[in-house]
Amino acid sequence: MTLITSISGIRGTIGGKSGGSLTPSDVLKYTAAYGTWIKTQASASNTFKVVIGRDARLSGEMISRIVSSTLQGLGIDIVDVGLSTTPTVEMAVVMEKANGGIIITASHNPIQWNALKLLNEQGEFLSASDGQTIIKLAEENDFTYAEVKKLGKYTTDNTYLQKHIEAILALPLVNRAAIAQRGFNVVIDAVNSSGGIAVPMLLDALGVKKRTLINCDPSGIFAHNPEPLPEHLIQIAAELEKGRYDLGIVVDPDVDRLALICEDGSMFGEEYTLVAVADYILKHHPGGNTVSNLSSTRALRDVTERYGGQHFAAAVGEVNVVTAMKECQSIIGGEGNGGVIYPALHHGRDGLVGIALFLSHLAEFGYSISRLRSTYPDYHISKNKIELTPDIDVDEILEMIKQKYAKNPINTIDGVKIEFGKEWVHLRKSNTEPIIRIYSESDSQSTADYLANKIISDIRELVGQQIRT
Repeated sequence: MTLITSISGIRGTIGGKSGGSLTPSDVLKYTAAYGTWIKTQASASNTFKVVIGRDARLSGEMISRIVSSTLQGLGIDIVDVGLSTTPTVEMAVVMEKANGGIIITASHNPIQWNALKLLNEQGEFLSASDGQTIIKLAEENDFTYAEVKKLGKYTTDNTYLQKHIEAILALPLVNRAAIAQRGFNVVIDAVNSSGGIAVPMLLDALGVKKRTLINCDPSGIFAHNPEPLPEHLIQIAAELEKGRYDLGIVVDPDVDRLALICEDGSMFGEEYTLVAVADYILKHHPGGNTVSNLSSTRALRDVTERYGGQHFAAAVGEVNVVTAMKECQSIIGGEGNGGVIYPALHHGRDGLVGIALFLSHLAEFGYSISRLRSTYPDYHISKNKIELTPDIDVDEILEMIKQKYAKNPINTIDGVKIEFGKEWVHLRKSNTEPIIRIYSESDSQSTADYLANKIISDIRELVGQQIRT
């Protein structure tokens, strides 16, 4: 059993003992800490409001009841949008002029996991300092609840998915007419969660009438590992190989990640979801800036510079990408895990707006999705990790690697990223274990693997053989 606290919230496995997994008492404690923080942030107000929503996980409804009751007990009004998506809840916070929001979802984690994703009044994930404040409040476990006449009110509102879709349709670059005219035939895999409702609703609104639904029953019984990686998408790839479709659309349980599959069943590449959407945005707004995290493909930088813009790298984590996007006023950004952030709509990863923008791009392109993919630089990423003994100073190892490659361009905002021309290696340490994650990229998989193994060899020389790969 596992319980992990971080600045963005709390996540863990269901069942077990308090403090060791995500139990009802843990949900209550961290929700109370968040609610207490909300009240200190809006101390001048006599009323407080929080939006809550969830994905379709089996434990979601149970946790939602605990969350809403705890917040009500603190005197906070609740707007429960029910079965929804992470980006929908983020937008609902702003539309409701609420003080914050809680999304009950463990995103791409397996069925036994759930989590509380915590939002501020802008519908965005908390800053590091705010997250630490809430963790400290939870550890103190000293909360003051409201008197009986000042308990929070509980209301439900199931209109926000539709409002979210209407806001997407209102975006100038969403070309509904071109999408409808192409008559796309689409296969959808929503892993039996909220996307099974949201994605067909969006496609209806975009005029996409021909579609085949796979795993779109929001039962919460995930038909496969919910992380949208190639090895988990065998079923939808096999359906596309039959040759009757234009593309496949895959979302994770809370619909903040989007993966695409070509008409022949080959993977478009999760890293290239953002690249393609950025290409479309930059085509209409040349010279615009873009942002992605340090572990994302260089292809976004190449496409950005092709249109005369500047690409900026951020530390890993959505809150870091959003902060960088605001600082450089980027018009598109996100993460290479299929996370598209389009600030013209809101500052959050959003699989639904990603679908609408990508279909607009494909419709205007006029050819197949595989042909579109061939227009982008073809990079390959190798993902590895090394486990060190607890007595080894990981920070010291990273510093020694930095010194060894001091003649190369190096970025240290999040671990150590070393550039070798258009190739790179990114080393990040785990916050909870003596592990270094090593991502590398090149124009061939074998070279990307070689770069990672070279760095692993360097670390072996520095610390001896006391590591496992």
